[in-house]
Amino acid sequence: MRLIAALFATLLALPAAALDRTTPFDSIDGGELRLGDWAGQPVLVVNTASRCGFTPQYDGLQALYDRYRHRGLVVLAVPSDDFRQELSSEAEVKEFCEVNFGLDIPMTTITHVRGPEAHPFYASLAAETGFTPAWNFNKVLVAPDGRVAGTWGSMTRPLSGAITRQIETLLAE
Repeated sequence: MRLIAALFATLLALPAAALDRTTPFDSIDGGELRLGDWAGQPVLVVNTASRCGFTPQYDGLQALYDRYRHRGLVVLAVPSDDFRQELSSEAEVKEFCEVNFGLDIPMTTITHVRGPEAHPFYASLAAETGFTPAWNFNKVLVAPDGRVAGTWGSMTRPLSGAITRQIETLLAE
């Protein structure tokens, strides 16, 4: 019994894996974007691609942002070529998204989201939760206090009840 108590005490003393909210993403518009700058707000982080069967979800991401931005939601698009479906330059990605979807959500430059070159946010996400994007348009909801409030795969649409209910809950806290 003492051994179990000692083991439990040791586990409680270990530092919890922390989601990296300080390492900046490079913004597609220039400058940097830090999740920490949106502390106190829910942030939906989505790895995206311009030449994917799920690319029409950009419409849903913009609609979600339009619905909740006045209440504090941030939707962050993270274009990635990790699945070989992104355009070849940030300028092409930005133009594609503006012309085809009228996006005005914050967007990063083309960024690795998995593997040894993954951005520190995604590396810490994998370490903390075991969640790694399996494809484009995987979604991660970061709660206002910085914890991971939910993760969803490509098949879950941005305006799905699973996502909007979780956002509503976070906005009501």
